[in-house]
Amino acid sequence: MSTTKKLSIALPLMILAALLGIFLWSATEHADLEFAETVGAQPQIPIPKTVLLPTVNVPKAVGWRTSEKPVATAGLSVAPFTEGLDHPRWLYVLPNGDVLVSESNSPQRKGGGIKGLVMRAMMKRGGAGVASPNRISLLRDADGDGKAELRTVLMSGLNSPSGLAWADGQLYIGNTDALIRVPFTPGQTKISATPVVVARYPGGGNHWARNLLLTRDGKSILVAIGSASNIGENGLEQEEGRARVIEVQLSTGQIRVFAYGLRNPNGLAVEPSSGDIWTTVNERDMMGSDTPPDYLAELQLGGFYGWPWYYWGGLIDKRVEEPAEDMRPYVIRPDYSLGPHVAALGLTFTKGAALGRRFSGGAIIARHGSWNRRPLSGYDVVFVPFVAGRPKGKPIAILGGFLSPNEEIRGRPVSVAIGRDGGLLISDDVGGKIWRVSAATR
Repeated sequence: MSTTKKLSIALPLMILAALLGIFLWSATEHADLEFAETVGAQPQIPIPKTVLLPTVNVPKAVGWRTSEKPVATAGLSVAPFTEGLDHPRWLYVLPNGDVLVSESNSPQRKGGGIKGLVMRAMMKRGGAGVASPNRISLLRDADGDGKAELRTVLMSGLNSPSGLAWADGQLYIGNTDALIRVPFTPGQTKISATPVVVARYPGGGNHWARNLLLTRDGKSILVAIGSASNIGENGLEQEEGRARVIEVQLSTGQIRVFAYGLRNPNGLAVEPSSGDIWTTVNERDMMGSDTPPDYLAELQLGGFYGWPWYYWGGLIDKRVEEPAEDMRPYVIRPDYSLGPHVAALGLTFTKGAALGRRFSGGAIIARHGSWNRRPLSGYDVVFVPFVAGRPKGKPIAILGGFLSPNEEIRGRPVSVAIGRDGGLLISDDVGGKIWRVSAATR
């Protein structure tokens, strides 16, 4: 056999062996740190591991059996507020106590080659592969028993809607590609008016959700917009207008950048004692199970938080080509680590909550759960204490049990909101439920 022919046979086998080795490594890579060491205001941030493929650890979504429910920590109890929803995502409590929920998912993803095929298979296994219902539903607990006896479709035909806000007779909806508004008066159970576009922005991509926060003066809305990729690997021109929080002036639709360099910002909320705006952010992948952490950060106007070149206040991601101008001196360090790959989404502060003294004066965060960490992280709701307007100490569990003992997904928490009666409402997109947490009765 000629040398050329031997090489033509050996080379593909060598490539196949190398790919198999990479896959086996990605299937066995494991966290080295205790999870508690990776959370808080002063977490350990280990040196990243060099990986060509992400660690893949996607548990199977199975839903809740009839007798099952999440596990509330001591002093709290949990029960369904409503059931049978179709991929419920963001919650919003109206002034009259009615609760709005966006039933939504990513726009249909096409193409992407082998990577796209694998991603779609992972999403399906993890309960996120369903078509987007594209609607807003209204829930009403008129008799105050902690359960919604009325559920109605308020509005449909939207485009992967997420965040909601209401002001001056207008309901604002964060579609994946545009902020829209429609006339609405609390008490209505159906919207038939045609929505108006307030502002357009990039939609779709890997991070499709667009969550909202009305500014305290009521004149603007903040919109959280995630990146289209992990670290800009498809070209930074594809990231134009992304990985940031923008401020939209409601009277004109004019947009300005409020903060940027945020890979995937999600929850937005105002800390009551200071008036400062905070967000949860999902950080980058393919650096191993221990790093970098998803985080909680105060948003500073004009602030730069590092993505894609830097993470955790200026640590360099060597996989990304350095920017023409050294921006490292301008990177703002996050305030609080929520742990690596927990997929922190919903955020609210406890003002108005009736959960007892232990859970007063802090933030409540829904950690949607990891798909690329071993062991799994997140799949819970936690409380982060605040002192003088700043996070302090370790997170305290509020709700767990979203993973079964054999690590199957019963549900995944997404959004958190305080009901008018002080109960904590939590949307569960895989379980199709809204859970309500309250102080346990003796």
